[in-house]
Amino acid sequence: MSASVGDTPATPDEAGKAGPRRGARPGRLRWAIAGCLALGVFISYLDRANLSVANGDVRAEFGLTNGEMGIVLSAFAWSYTLFTLPVAALLDRIGIVWIQRVGAFIYSAATLLTSVVSGFGLLIAVRVLLGVGEAPIFPSASKATSYWFPVRERSVATSCFDGAAKFANVVGVPLMSVVISLYGWRAAFIFSGGLSVLYLVVFWAFYRDPSKHRRLREPERRYLRDGGAQQENTASSAGVSARALLSRRKVWGLILGFTAYNYCFTMFMTWLPGYLSSTMGMSLLKSGGYTAIPWIAATITDVAIGGYLVDRLIRNGRNSTMVRQVALCGGMVLGLAVLPAAFTTNPTVAITCITIALAGIALSAPVAWSIPGLIAPAGSIGLLGGVMNFGGNVASIVAPIVTGYVADAAGFGTAFLIAGVVLALGLLAYALLLGRIEPVLAEAPTDSKVRA
Repeated sequence: MSASVGDTPATPDEAGKAGPRRGARPGRLRWAIAGCLALGVFISYLDRANLSVANGDVRAEFGLTNGEMGIVLSAFAWSYTLFTLPVAALLDRIGIVWIQRVGAFIYSAATLLTSVVSGFGLLIAVRVLLGVGEAPIFPSASKATSYWFPVRERSVATSCFDGAAKFANVVGVPLMSVVISLYGWRAAFIFSGGLSVLYLVVFWAFYRDPSKHRRLREPERRYLRDGGAQQENTASSAGVSARALLSRRKVWGLILGFTAYNYCFTMFMTWLPGYLSSTMGMSLLKSGGYTAIPWIAATITDVAIGGYLVDRLIRNGRNSTMVRQVALCGGMVLGLAVLPAAFTTNPTVAITCITIALAGIALSAPVAWSIPGLIAPAGSIGLLGGVMNFGGNVASIVAPIVTGYVADAAGFGTAFLIAGVVLALGLLAYALLLGRIEPVLAEAPTDSKVRA
């Protein structure tokens, strides 16, 4: 395990094969931590999914075009992206616990406030506030996973919280469709806002870093240490700068590939119900049921393939870089199934193509989220996760707006074609730039070339 800058960390191949002595029982507190992180992601994505389900009702009440609604759907990502890097730096300085507590309070308040907005401007304002509160969620979950899990379990642990983002759409879209149909769109925000408050209480009471958690026993602590779990590191001097990280070709491969993934993911998360209702003529309840289908597939591939299978193959001695690269690139190739969806008006064909595409990109996501903990210098996991998340959420800003205006001008088919091109570029970034998945050097390059 990397104790400080200057130590030689175990490579993912070496640490991935480490484990407890035969017959040892290390305990399972780490999986309860994974469940806590997953619950937070699940509830936060309910908060995000509300507006995509309420799309038609909100547009009707405020008299918005698809393009204007795209701006509203994008507003969350403005602040989410802006705060990603500062939050990541704070994670490496003051730790996970308080950043997550404050964030959960903010996004709970923002969701509840959405239920009382009275105009286009206020709707944008509360979505911006929601982005501020949710900015720490994924970087802190990635950092917590690097503390709480050995390398050999890292993909499964990551898939727990990343799969929760997909599963939130499986449950949330049909559930919010029912709530909105019965009680109106504002009730959906009261419901999910209440759940966010409950999660704030749960996280406040339960989550601690390993060194401070009273329920962590020595066998499990030793299991984490021997398996390559990262040491808690709150000193800013232990890490490196964003500029140093961005001088590495490997980091750019991760950022660009993840950005392409997030463009397609965000397009479907924000616009799939609206596409089914406006283009396929489905009712709110029917579109909610159809929307759940691709998200079910995405949840399964995220956890079963991007999580369990990847870790199992690495534990069984397969080359860790090859396994993760096949998952990353193979998932993006399946994502290209969005292209034939652009040319059909048959709901069954469209949903089938979208299901394949979402299932593909979903299996790549937990692998991507595990990589900051595998390649970042000591003390810089939060920063690298934040840099990656920043790039991904630039796509989250662009995707809803582009999709809305393109849908107004040329239809959703053209928007799907654009998503396919973006995924193809992301595939090239993973294949050509990311390279071997191993720690990058802590020091900056000594020449002007960008290194791997």
